[in-house]
Amino acid sequence: MSAAIRFHGELAGLMGPAARAKGLAYPVDRRASIKDVIEALGVPHSEVYAIEANGRAVDFGYLLEDGAQVDVHPAKPPVDVTKPTLLRPEPLPWARFVVDVNVGRLANLLRILGLDAAFDSGWDDEAIADIAVTEGRIVLSRDRDLLKRAKVVHGRLMRAEHPEEQLREVLHLFGIQGPFALFSRCLRCNTPLEPVDKQAILHRLLPKTIKYYDVFSMCPSCGRIYWAGSHYEKVSERLRGLGLGPEGSMTDEERS
Repeated sequence: MSAAIRFHGELAGLMGPAARAKGLAYPVDRRASIKDVIEALGVPHSEVYAIEANGRAVDFGYLLEDGAQVDVHPAKPPVDVTKPTLLRPEPLPWARFVVDVNVGRLANLLRILGLDAAFDSGWDDEAIADIAVTEGRIVLSRDRDLLKRAKVVHGRLMRAEHPEEQLREVLHLFGIQGPFALFSRCLRCNTPLEPVDKQAILHRLLPKTIKYYDVFSMCPSCGRIYWAGSHYEKVSERLRGLGLGPEGSMTDEERS
């Protein structure tokens, strides 16, 4: 007794050579949901966006049957997380993220674009999964076990290794386009920045900063001050390389 399971598109790249070529025969020797079967074969459910059993669309709760022909499909960008689907009937209000430490540098790039990216290097898998469900966030990670957790509904097993390419991957998958609210979030804690009067922070600024800069922002959460300083060109160059040229002022971290 067995069922034929075939993984399509980029999902095939997560499988072994035999499964990539023709799919595989999976033994039907117990009652098992297709979600459990898919994950037993190494593919996190967060990577699956459509399942067909004998040509009929089914959800993750479908019980695998003897002789069934099952086709498992990946995302077709752009993925709109605000729209309900058979596999994800409860949509998110918008695309916001929680970032695992194994792609931690991605969090800063998302924040530079003004995107909501929760991150803390001290969070373990359980904490990340809890944040994802309680705050309605998309998990970004290279950890398959994290993305297999039942609490994780929306997520991405990041393929790219370098932060800039990871950013491209996220923007492409979720169809996120500008104009972006560049440099509008605290790079330390993700909180939206607020304007602050220069006179109110003079005691925290170095003499050269006082002389050359007049426009400042402050994080209302951690109190960090930002201004259009020395990091402007460096970060601007990175953004231009991604086709995301800056619009507005770069913010520099507090130096005093």
